[in-house]
Amino acid sequence: MTLMTKCLGAAAMLSLSAGAALSEPALIFDLGGKFDKSFNEAAYNGAKRWVEDTGGSFREIELQSEAQREQALRRFAEAGFNPVITMGFAMADPLSNVAPDYPDTKFTAVDVTWLDAPNIRQIGFAEHEGSYLVGMLAAMASESGTVGFVGGMDIPLIRHFGCGYAQGAMAVNPDIKIIANMTGTTPAAWNDPVKGSELTKAQISQGADVVYAAAGGTGVGVLQTAADEGILSIGVDSNQNHLHPGKVLTSMLKRVDVAVYDAMTAGENLETGVFTLGLAEDGVGYALDEHNAALISDEMKAEVDAAREAIIAGELNVVGYYENDSCPVIDF
Repeated sequence: MTLMTKCLGAAAMLSLSAGAALSEPALIFDLGGKFDKSFNEAAYNGAKRWVEDTGGSFREIELQSEAQREQALRRFAEAGFNPVITMGFAMADPLSNVAPDYPDTKFTAVDVTWLDAPNIRQIGFAEHEGSYLVGMLAAMASESGTVGFVGGMDIPLIRHFGCGYAQGAMAVNPDIKIIANMTGTTPAAWNDPVKGSELTKAQISQGADVVYAAAGGTGVGVLQTAADEGILSIGVDSNQNHLHPGKVLTSMLKRVDVAVYDAMTAGENLETGVFTLGLAEDGVGYALDEHNAALISDEMKAEVDAAREAIIAGELNVVGYYENDSCPVIDF
């Protein structure tokens, strides 16, 4: 597997343009790095599985600044990589600038669903549905009647997670108290485990005994502090149960790995358009494995699985933050 250097220096870009193989896919990680144990790492795992299954190779870059987004897109497209897969909502504007200039290149945009471009596969997730399920588990596991939510950058996407989580918790315990904090308002909020730790301690001081982290690399600090302080945490995107066995109640799975794997598998035949992956498509869910099996009883699992089926059948509606740009059951 060939990997592109982390930094977009002139020499690296000259090498990229000269040595790229046509139709080889490329993957652009969002800020925070591919080993953030969350969103980016899920994408990397999907790409790695594709390599293992096909023997193919791909190029990648870990962005170091906002300025590199459009530059990376153009360089990959000019070099003949296809498809070019991008991670995160912040790629929307660069893609809207670049994609029309390369009509023969297929792009995949994970967490972007609002662009008008015929050569982009746009993939969104029903994060509120998966978060509803882990909210139920949080409420069932809580002994204090107070649960927490630590978001990353304060954007509608993360509020979408929190809104579903609150509804799930309240479905189990209508009187439950939900404490919600966002880490910040800039992309740095995705990679600040120290701040994640501080917010977790503050929520613990207010009685929270389960905390859900939807904060990228910042969530590593949330999970670590929760384990250190003797409360439960909930991971996100990737299965993070193994990070602190017996201390992570579950993880809300967002199958970014599947989105990347499928895009690489399709290659130049990638179907474009807007796609949303929810519970029905196994695009979101909750993680149950040997690391958290002792924390989730058969009764808890049965109740959550029943809710899952009801959501898929349309019998249970989880209100998304996007519907009204607000959430009636949680104060961010």
